[in-house]
Amino acid sequence: MVFDAMAVGLGAMGSATLYQLSKQTSHILGIDQFAPPHTHGSTHGETRITRQAIGEGAHFVPLALRSYELWRELERNTGENLLTITGGLFVGDAQSNSQMHHKPDFLRTTIQAAESFGIAHRLLDTDSLRREFPQFQFRANDVGYYEDEAGFLNPERCISAQLAEAQRNGATIRTNERMLSMESKGDVVIVQTDQATYRTRKLILTTGSWITESFRNTPYQDLLRVHRQVLYWFAIQSDYHLYTPDRMPVFILSDREVYGFPAIGGPTGGLKLATEVYAQSTSPQTVNRVVSEAETQAMYEQHVAPNFVGIGPACVKSVVCLYTMTPNGDFIIDQHPTHPNVLLASACSGHGFKHSAAVGQILAELALLGQTGFNIQPFQLAHFAGK
Repeated sequence: MVFDAMAVGLGAMGSATLYQLSKQTSHILGIDQFAPPHTHGSTHGETRITRQAIGEGAHFVPLALRSYELWRELERNTGENLLTITGGLFVGDAQSNSQMHHKPDFLRTTIQAAESFGIAHRLLDTDSLRREFPQFQFRANDVGYYEDEAGFLNPERCISAQLAEAQRNGATIRTNERMLSMESKGDVVIVQTDQATYRTRKLILTTGSWITESFRNTPYQDLLRVHRQVLYWFAIQSDYHLYTPDRMPVFILSDREVYGFPAIGGPTGGLKLATEVYAQSTSPQTVNRVVSEAETQAMYEQHVAPNFVGIGPACVKSVVCLYTMTPNGDFIIDQHPTHPNVLLASACSGHGFKHSAAVGQILAELALLGQTGFNIQPFQLAHFAGK
């Protein structure tokens, strides 16, 4: 049998791709070396921020807006609660050009994107921030951007729902099966796994931080870097109800390099907070998945105590995830440089999950139609030449 398309890696991008493919054909296959959703890659931890005005660049906004539509479609089809709207609070110094995900001027770019695309928002001065959001410790020059429709996605539920819908539409899914090699022969790609051999007209690689293996012996073999990131849940010492989704939005304190979520795990579940760390590279095979007491203490002293009221110092739990980054933080969505019938996507860069539903649609369109209505020029490999 020759499949119309095959997706390898069924995390955020792969599950979305398989779901979108399954709307058009049942002759598709998805495989994953683990059993998704799992904790080995970039897609776990109960919550992922979603927002419409993207401070990493206006070219992301169409992906974010389309993803909102697709999440709601998936909710209607499955009855699952995937997207929770809390509002989003993004704060920085009025004169700052602070970076998020390798992109400067995060706050100003967010505001410009909201104005350009007509995204509902309001701007807050320091006094308004302190009055409306007593959970935070604000600085004298802080200004805020509040986005009405920002919120969070449940990544594990999203993946499970998309895979379940794909199966319901006739897709074949094989888990705990690892791809070993791929070979192009004419119009077919032959994929060898540790359990079987498959033939497909289009192969789609959405393997997260393992995507670096697919760039070996190509001009782009040094393009990506994998970075270890830690998610923390710190204990709530104040009134728990101040931190629930009806009172506290998702937030990014860009100057202080910390972001987080309202509390969803009950009074003892903690408040989820994280930073971005790019000092060292790692790999999915060698990453240290143990979070030390020293790391936790440093997180509390540097990022929690100065910025929040009534949080910590006790840490309820912590987990490790992986970012896979291009030099400028943009995604890769393109044809493989040496295999014409192989597509690949690398979007697990810290803000990729919010776009994953649309990325799945793009990959499905490219695989089955050979084209997409989205502008993917900023995400093609030629865009990174020389970087």
